[in-house]
Amino acid sequence: MSSQAFFDAIRNRRSLYAISKEQVVPVDKVQSIIEEAVKHSPSAFNSQSGRVVILFNEQSDKLWDLTLETLRVVTGGGEGFSATEEKMAAFKAGYGTVLFFEDENVVRGLQEQFPAYQQNFPIWSSQSSGMLQLVVWTALEAEGLGATLQHYNPIIDEQVQKEFNVPASWKLVSQMPFGKPVAPAGEKQFQPIEDRVKVFS
Repeated sequence: MSSQAFFDAIRNRRSLYAISKEQVVPVDKVQSIIEEAVKHSPSAFNSQSGRVVILFNEQSDKLWDLTLETLRVVTGGGEGFSATEEKMAAFKAGYGTVLFFEDENVVRGLQEQFPAYQQNFPIWSSQSSGMLQLVVWTALEAEGLGATLQHYNPIIDEQVQKEFNVPASWKLVSQMPFGKPVAPAGEKQFQPIEDRVKVFS
């Protein structure tokens, strides 16, 4: 693959909130894509601390239902909660959801093994997770699936752990609803690149 093809894929990855359950990519193909991403995404000290749960159809619906009800309790619902209901309904309308976790047992093990870097391992774990999320997001986009990245952790952590039998050491990092795009992403604004990149030669 050329760098041009790579950046074409990166540029095409956008936050798509309008998605449907139409199965444009089979379940086993999505699973294969995500397994490849988990296997080959880089991690500090080759820790391989990333963990993923893939939810399809009714299982994905369960996630957004429990998120909605948890938010209703936390916020007290009431006036203005309809916007939250609409947002959860939009995520629930998708084909599935990817849950990203980091295994804290792996992080703690590295902290014990390399005490000089103890404070850095949680940071490096977060960086590794970010790379994994980007790889999955871009790969799903390349297959014609729209996605967006959400963060309802730690509010829903306990419910997710119980509902989907997730090990206690897996720390929820983010949620990625995906599905067939039914509306384009909005225009993306960019800051001046010269304000973000410095070159010395």
